[in-house]
Formats: sequence, structure tokens, C-alpha cells
Amino acid sequence: MNIKPYYNEGDITIYHGDCLEIMPQLEPVDLVLTDPPYGIGAYRTGTMGGGVLAKQSSYEPTQWDNKPIDNDILLQALSGGEYACCFGGNYYLIAPSSCWLVWDKETGDNNFADCELAWTNYPGAVRLKKHKWQGMLRKHKEPRFHPTQNPLDVIKWAMQLSPKYNTILDPFMGSGTTLIAAKELGRKAIGIEIEEKYCEIAVDRLRQEVFQWN
Repeated sequence: MNIKPYYNEGDITIYHGDCLEIMPQLEPVDLVLTDPPYGIGAYRTGTMGGGVLAKQSSYEPTQWDNKPIDNDILLQALSGGEYACCFGGNYYLIAPSSCWLVWDKETGDNNFADCELAWTNYPGAVRLKKHKWQGMLRKHKEPRFHPTQNPLDVIKWAMQLSPKYNTILDPFMGSGTTLIAAKELGRKAIGIEIEEKYCEIAVDRLRQEVFQWN
């Protein structure tokens, strides 16, 4: 099967479809950086973001995150690069790691998780980054377009900790934050997403002016 990109501009490519069907047709990359569904039942109602993208960023009740993806599927996806970083890796059975990444969301005393963990096969020790991300209280007031979207600064941090990241793959792309991070850092990146509405959102985000969140 020959795959046709949903989007291909500059060094950024998006494929709409199942990563297990698309990944075998791709060349290996330096880094697989992703945040797969891991069964927390995440969704939001209402509209986040703004401007051109506001009409596309309504969160509706959904079953897409009602359980983790199959562990073997995740391991196969992570094997597409020399290095890998998987947010929510603590929900899966992956190899032992000396370099877990800890994102402190600075949520305070509430029912939300204080931190998010990312499994990596990077060399080195555990690393920590603080970045507030609690409902509407978000550092830089960064817009959200996906119920489990991660901050751009956190993704760039995780990317730059990898020993190599000239080419990057996100097989569970969501709204495309990994691709935007790669674009800002001047890297080549590929995203795969099974839901077309998020492919459309990612394309619109990429085609807008690249924002610097201040």
C-alpha cells in the first residue's frame, strides 16, 4: 500500500490513518516522541483556543480514551526510532529506564495529578520541568485544541533532551504539538493521527504564524 500524505509542507508531514499500517512504510527516525491514549477517560466540553481554530476545538464526550492502547502496539510504535519518549509511560509495561521525565503541572491541592511522567530510553538521570497546566490556568495562556494536549514548552524540552532529534515521529499525533515543536526547532517531523478532525486542526496550527508563548 502506498500512503499519501494528508499534509506535506517543508520538513513536516502528516498522515491520516492507523500508525500500525503507516509506520512500516516509513524510514527509521532519530526520535519517536508521543503521548498515546492511556485510559483516563479524558475529554472536555466547551470550546478552547480561539480565532480560526476555535470552531474546530470543541471537546465532546468520547470513548477514545476509555482504555490504554494495547501494550504491544505501543512498543511497536516506539521501536520506530533510535530514541523514544512516551508521555504516560507509567501506564504501560516498557523496559526499565534511568531517565524518566517528570512534568510538574503545579496544579496545587486538587483532584488533578500533580505531575505527568514520560518514559524514555535516553541516557542519564531523571529530569524535572515545572510548567503550570491547570484548566484555564496555563503558563503563557497557551490555547488548547485537544483534551490531552501537552504544552509546547514541555514537548520542546523533552525533544531537546534526546541525544538525537533531527528526525522525529509522533504516531499518536493529536492536534500536532510535537510537529509545531519540531518546526520551531528546525527539525524534520512526521505525525500520524487516526482522527481526521485532529489532522485538520494540526494543519491549521502549522499554517498559522508560529507563536512564541510569552
